[in-house]
Amino acid sequence: MAGGGKHDQHLQQLCIRLCQDCADICALSTRWMSRFSPSAESLCRACSDICDRCAEVCERHASHHPLCRTCAEECRRCAGICREMASAAA
Repeated sequence: MAGGGKHDQHLQQLCIRLCQDCADICALSTRWMSRFSPSAESLCRACSDICDRCAEVCERHASHHPLCRTCAEECRRCAGICREMASAAA
């Protein structure tokens, strides 16, 4: 597809950045939940939003990198767990 290369490169860069953000906030959420932080609820809500966004981009990028499909599935699973944790803490 003409002109697709630049778009594909941008999508790949966005995918990488979101995956890094997702991994960081998931690790932080885990630490906050394990110590029963009073701020864990709001962090879990943010985590679920970031995981959903990461999954959306990974799904769009999965045709280029099969690992992105697995990443998207795990991001969706994590987002669901974070939503459950945030609801339980409310």
